[in-house]
Amino acid sequence: MINSMNQDNHEAVFAVAWNSEGYTSIEFDPLDVNQILADDYESVEGLALNSAQLWDMEVRKAFRPDLFIPGMIRSGTARSWGRRELENGDEVFIRVSEQRLWLQPDSFGVVIEACYLNHASQQVTFIGLSEIEDDEGQTIVASPEQPLFHVVHGVSGAEDAPLNTWRIVHLASDENGELARRFKQISQASGLPEYVERYIEDVLKISLTRK
Repeated sequence: MINSMNQDNHEAVFAVAWNSEGYTSIEFDPLDVNQILADDYESVEGLALNSAQLWDMEVRKAFRPDLFIPGMIRSGTARSWGRRELENGDEVFIRVSEQRLWLQPDSFGVVIEACYLNHASQQVTFIGLSEIEDDEGQTIVASPEQPLFHVVHGVSGAEDAPLNTWRIVHLASDENGELARRFKQISQASGLPEYVERYIEDVLKISLTRK
């Protein structure tokens, strides 16, 4: 298990898991957020996000997932602690929340994540943990109903034409293909992801209307 407070190797842990036989790795096609804005929303002429804004969204979401993915996080369950800046300017912290289970979306489970913000590459890496001691000395245990998973969210592309990137690896096999089908369904949803919509409406204060 990674101890993010002493060993800042989140990206290496993700890379090993991503390439491990027997685990389930899934990557979404990069999202051209400005093209989707133009195609799927009304009255957004002149609205375009740059990569700095998209990264700002990712940083905010990392610390407050309840505000940016409220459809995924049980209200009142998200918290973080242990925020620490490294010598290179990157940041680490721990967050815990109750999240909808991938294959049982009507149910929630405790998810513990060691988080790494790489500001230079504009990537945030979340490493799933089975248990941890919180800032009050209490032991928190992840719900066993869902396999541990690691996620990388990021920003790529040009400054004025940013792409939103997303990869996940489950530390379990997907023998019956249920995970692959679930994430294909998620990736084919129309419009922008919930967290980008929330950033535009709640942070930039611009209302969106889907066509």
